[in-house]
Amino acid sequence: MKLTPSQHTWLDYLTVIIFATAPTLLGLSGVAAILSYLLAGVHLTVTLLTAFPGGMWPVIPFRLHGLIEMVVGPALLAVPWLLGFTGNAQMFYLAMGVVVLLVWAITDYTGVPKPVSA
Repeated sequence: MKLTPSQHTWLDYLTVIIFATAPTLLGLSGVAAILSYLLAGVHLTVTLLTAFPGGMWPVIPFRLHGLIEMVVGPALLAVPWLLGFTGNAQMFYLAMGVVVLLVWAITDYTGVPKPVSA
């Protein structure tokens, strides 16, 4: 099963919501909370700029979006050890790394036509 670009879009916006609410819902504080808020903003920006359904200003090709997620997933897995996170922060960043990599692995990045330039 491959995710379509439309399905991927919904998961991207859900990811933004998860990163934005995790500090409150999981009691993250300090660097773990700040990083979560920053990642919500970055993920929202990339999603809005991606050329796929739901992207508002399609300047990032969907395949590049996929490459970004291919790098972000392992980076999220490394964050707990790089920044010394424990407890909820450690589990959150590990889980998000796994989710981002899973979504990356099952998405069809060829399903979006190239935007037509004016």
